[in-house]
Amino acid sequence: MTREEMLEVTKIYSVAGLLPKAQPLITTRPFRAVHHTASAVSIVGGGAYPAPGEITLAHRGVLFMDEIAEFPRNVLEVLRQPLEDRCITVSRVKGTITFPAEFTLVAAMNPCPCGYLNVENSKRPCKCTGWQVTHYRKKISGPLLDRIDMHLGIQPVDYKDLTQSPAGNETSETVRNRIEQASEIQRKRFGEKIITNASMAQEHLEAHCRLGAESGKLMEAAMREFDLSARAYFRVIKLARTIADLEAEKTIAPPHIAEALQYRNKIFKN
Repeated sequence: MTREEMLEVTKIYSVAGLLPKAQPLITTRPFRAVHHTASAVSIVGGGAYPAPGEITLAHRGVLFMDEIAEFPRNVLEVLRQPLEDRCITVSRVKGTITFPAEFTLVAAMNPCPCGYLNVENSKRPCKCTGWQVTHYRKKISGPLLDRIDMHLGIQPVDYKDLTQSPAGNETSETVRNRIEQASEIQRKRFGEKIITNASMAQEHLEAHCRLGAESGKLMEAAMREFDLSARAYFRVIKLARTIADLEAEKTIAPPHIAEALQYRNKIFKN
């Protein structure tokens, strides 16, 4: 984190009474793993005297929601506004407070209640009925899914992948260096106003994400083919800008748009 980010996060944990006495300054990004029994108040914040919730404790870091389809739908829906506005306003009798909530949401779930739907080369066929699959997935509403930039279907890990190191794979250090370089590109691009592409407003998109003729045609075709919302359109462009930054490219090219689009592959249609 930058020093400014460290101070932001440290203030939050100090207000919440969670700042370790032996660590007066938090220097690493928060990682908050929320259990599916968590209440809406514990996630967004609240109480008689409004206190920060998990989304604020994950500010400048990661909020991880494992088994997201097991969360009550009303709990998941409270994430919609913070994911859009990157802050949350908590109103109680004794006061109204706006907390920062600029976090990266990472969520995981099974494809169905039994976990074997569309699993390749499995000796355990899915035993769920169509109604059970639909009911299970309905916990994730369309508007919430629209706010998640990357939807990835993952197959079980093969035995060889668990026990051997595949030849040609990049090391974690190599990937980290590339990410740090892309982050530095973004810091120089925006100065002190914002830190990442995800936080870009409309004026930033117009200044830094202009699409060429070919990229524009690809996005136009994708809007029609995939029935993308206006929100999804801008999120795809922001993601394409990040992909271009990872390759140290100054302009967004069609391959960057294509890669960003493939991460919105409508996995829930399977």
